[in-house]
Amino acid sequence: MKKNIASFFVLFLITQIASANFNKVTVIMGKFALYEKVEINVNLTENWQNPYLQEDIALDMEIISPSGRMMLLPCFYVSGESGKESLWKARFTPQELGKYQYKFVITKNKHLAYSTGYKKIAIISSGSKNGFLHANDKWTFRFDDGKPFRGIGENICWESRDSDDSKFFKELNQKSKFNYEYMLPTLATNGGNFFRTWMCSWNLPIDFKNGFNNNRYQSSDEYYNPSALIKMDRLMELNDSLHLYMMLTLGPGAYNKREGGLVDSAADFFVKQEAKQRYKNRLRYIVARWGYSTSIAAWEFFNEVDNVQFGDPGHAINGADIVAWHDEMSRYLKSIDPYNHICTTSISHRDIDGLNSLKCIDVNQKHIYRNTSIIPVEINRYVEKFDKPYVIGEFGYEWDWSKNFNDFAESMDMDFRRGLWYGLFSPTPILPMSWWWEFFDSRNMQSYLKGVRQISDMMLAAGDGSFQHVPVNAGNCQAFGVKCGSTFFVYLLNANLDPASVIVNIQTKIDGNYSIQSFDPKTLIYKDVKVHSSSENGLKINDLYLESLREQVIIITPSKK
Repeated sequence: MKKNIASFFVLFLITQIASANFNKVTVIMGKFALYEKVEINVNLTENWQNPYLQEDIALDMEIISPSGRMMLLPCFYVSGESGKESLWKARFTPQELGKYQYKFVITKNKHLAYSTGYKKIAIISSGSKNGFLHANDKWTFRFDDGKPFRGIGENICWESRDSDDSKFFKELNQKSKFNYEYMLPTLATNGGNFFRTWMCSWNLPIDFKNGFNNNRYQSSDEYYNPSALIKMDRLMELNDSLHLYMMLTLGPGAYNKREGGLVDSAADFFVKQEAKQRYKNRLRYIVARWGYSTSIAAWEFFNEVDNVQFGDPGHAINGADIVAWHDEMSRYLKSIDPYNHICTTSISHRDIDGLNSLKCIDVNQKHIYRNTSIIPVEINRYVEKFDKPYVIGEFGYEWDWSKNFNDFAESMDMDFRRGLWYGLFSPTPILPMSWWWEFFDSRNMQSYLKGVRQISDMMLAAGDGSFQHVPVNAGNCQAFGVKCGSTFFVYLLNANLDPASVIVNIQTKIDGNYSIQSFDPKTLIYKDVKVHSSSENGLKINDLYLESLREQVIIITPSKK
């Protein structure tokens, strides 16, 4: 008995010593619900040189889920001095119902220094949240709760800059209204659910000191820029309120010495150990502060990394170094992200050997300009070759911002429309995303997303995310078909300058009774289709009328018994 008491006393002392540097742990949210953020303040006293460098000091939240899953969540430094009380935060989003256990651990110089004892928290149902998005198959993502998802939207890569470099649209692009508070509600109101945005020197510049070309940010010598951190926090809240999901392009950050970084060139960025460690610390901070957000659909490492590769004429960066960097960083990001967000990166048009085959890059991506017609072929080609989801992260009729788009505005609009439909009828979880968001806003093109979203929702509901290609022929008009569950969808495009009377042949036998409707994406009007016949070879629809440069969707629904 005395031995047991003595052992307990020693254990008690060890626990007290281990917890001595933790002054207070406070859960600052009153409701603990599934897929909702739980924020915890940790007040501690410890010495450090730089609290943003994990090789100096790191605070983690060790978590045991109700099912027994072990997780390690990075936490982030907020304020306070070395040797005095400081404030740190954990932002955690539970993905299971029931009782969680958690404790906090301090690591110094990569060695365990202190930890708290375990505490418990009970998570109840939120009733309205779906959780985080994850790669599922070639056509869809899926939420934690199993609901299928396809992204419909556009690039909204930055808020307006103080000085825009467009020759003809400088005044338009510099309008202060082009901020997230205007652009994102506009996207959501028109049926969009997805967008892509950048972290760079003029937008969300968390590790840049000055020179933003954007008066929303203030110069600072802090390790991470306070005005950029506040803007990023606000963006997460806005996304959540609008039920929007985004691809966050992380970029290289301020890696160059002239920007406050550690290396002299992009080539060094990919291979120097000090640059890679700095980037890992940046990733850790991003996951710690914003990884909780279910609105982050995907982390994108680079925008058009092939353009970085060939950015210095005559001194191309070794492609193998770029691939090795992506392999290392994607594996690292997966190791510190307890939510398993989707990872991607993008090229402009030049493939880098090996990049599309990396294990921890979940979705491959390229950008297509001046060639929108090849989108279906390219998506299918890459999906078949690499057996991985493929996304067209940017597309457009024209990439050259020195041209006056008003000279060919209708062609720009046409490309905007058909790119979306090409994606909807192709195996991609995110429909191709247009560039030139200010220009298309001025032409009210976002309203066109409403019809695309309607059909996409019908597809997902009909097949619970299942898609099957269906061969379709429509003479001189373009035609694409898919089967979702037992419902067939056909997209028709008259890309010719003359109107056309179209005969549609769906080359798959359709059993039983069914109803047929046409849908006009411009007017959002559905009409019954009466003139049709079926046979062993499929279904024929006669005398459909399509105006020049217009599209139509045919929906074939089995009758209820």
